[in-house]
Amino acid sequence: MNHLAFFDQVISIRKNKQKAALATVIRTKGSTPRKTGTKMIIYSDYTLEGTIGGGCGEGEVIEKALIVMDTGRPQHHHVDLTDGLFYEDGGICGGILDVFIEPII
Repeated sequence: MNHLAFFDQVISIRKNKQKAALATVIRTKGSTPRKTGTKMIIYSDYTLEGTIGGGCGEGEVIEKALIVMDTGRPQHHHVDLTDGLFYEDGGICGGILDVFIEPII
């Protein structure tokens, strides 16, 4: 999704008073599925626009986004893809992602 379409989606969310959060990769280190600046919108029904790379790391971010939607407070989430569990789950990356998750209000 290009940037213009992405931000049009954010405007639509606000206009329609939908519950959603915006996750942005703010730092990467090592081999990661996406790079700094990558964005993903998470809706309260688990619908996604975009991806920060899939797998367990993205699942963690989705769960944190639901908390952000409920509390209205942004969170920083550290995704460590160097953990053996990510390799066992079929992950091929071995880096670290820092993700800022904020409510879309």
